[in-house]
Amino acid sequence: MNIREAYQTANRVRNLVRDERQDGQMFDFTPRERLWLYRRRFLSKSGVLYDFDTYEPTTYLDDYQRYIRSGRINGHWGALIDNKLAFHQILREFPSYRSTVYGLLKDGQFHVFESDDDGAIASDGGIELEHPSDPESSRPSVDPVEWLDGTLSDGDRLVLKWFSGGGGNNVHFLEREDGRYLYDGTPVSDAELAEALADLEDYLVCEFVEQDEYADELYPDTVNTIRVLTMYDETAQEAFIPIAVQRIGTSNSVPVDNFSKGGLSAEVDREAGELSAGAHYYHEDSVSWHETHPETGARIEGTEIPGWEEIRDKLLEIANTLSHMPYVGWDIVVTGDGEFKIIEGNSRTGVAAMQVHRPLLADDRTRRFYQRHDVV
Repeated sequence: MNIREAYQTANRVRNLVRDERQDGQMFDFTPRERLWLYRRRFLSKSGVLYDFDTYEPTTYLDDYQRYIRSGRINGHWGALIDNKLAFHQILREFPSYRSTVYGLLKDGQFHVFESDDDGAIASDGGIELEHPSDPESSRPSVDPVEWLDGTLSDGDRLVLKWFSGGGGNNVHFLEREDGRYLYDGTPVSDAELAEALADLEDYLVCEFVEQDEYADELYPDTVNTIRVLTMYDETAQEAFIPIAVQRIGTSNSVPVDNFSKGGLSAEVDREAGELSAGAHYYHEDSVSWHETHPETGARIEGTEIPGWEEIRDKLLEIANTLSHMPYVGWDIVVTGDGEFKIIEGNSRTGVAAMQVHRPLLADDRTRRFYQRHDVV
């Protein structure tokens, strides 16, 4: 292990310990029960989420394997996957399936990105920028509020997210409505907005992707993404999907849909594209299961993702093309029948929202993949 790898491993160990210190005491375990989990390399949270009465602990990807070892699978490509701007560039070969990134907030300025092709920057979200041949629009950096004033129309929305990191952290939403701005749903003056944007260092300004009707009906106040895990099988020379889950927001998780923030997780049937019941936990002592959304009443179990087969096959095609990155957790938004946008990729994908449904290592092909990459 070289110095760089040793540093990365030490950092991952710190993250593991930090998360247990932050969240562990929220769960009501006796010292003996907690010791049982630690000896099997699980955090306290996993003792709530995973069904150890039905499944052997060894059939789950444990927290040491997830935090420490799975981060090594993609090698140096892992850093590029987790860097949202770098991953956006990696997907240049698939322009129809990536969301638009308009620029970067840094040092109190908005650094405008030019388009990849003819200079016209546009998105399916309805926002079109002037052609960069215009001296005003081609300036490499501008005042953020000035750019917004000249770009957004009423009803336009943007997503502001830090260039790295996941879990729904460091994400903000900006909307223009009736000539004013809403920042994370709260009306702000231009001065308040300028102050807020000045605090966002290395944040990407991205297209707000409109979700399909089925996802909007599940819960309309968040963009409800699907986390699809792909693995590249070197023996069969093909990518496969061991599991996929539909994430669904709640009032606890707003403005994001993340399971760890209080959202729901429903497993996607990999063949039919039907959803299971939604699992929910939010620092509780047990997982609750919901056939319908507890707030909207929308049906979850049995709901079909429109055009799932086409979505699945296209994502596998992309994963095969990028086979040098064998382990990716894709966050996608279904935008129509068989249509989707990739929001981001995750090299060290969390597995709690997946394994709450079933243990990953119970599947032989999945276990072999992890074994091949020295995770288990």
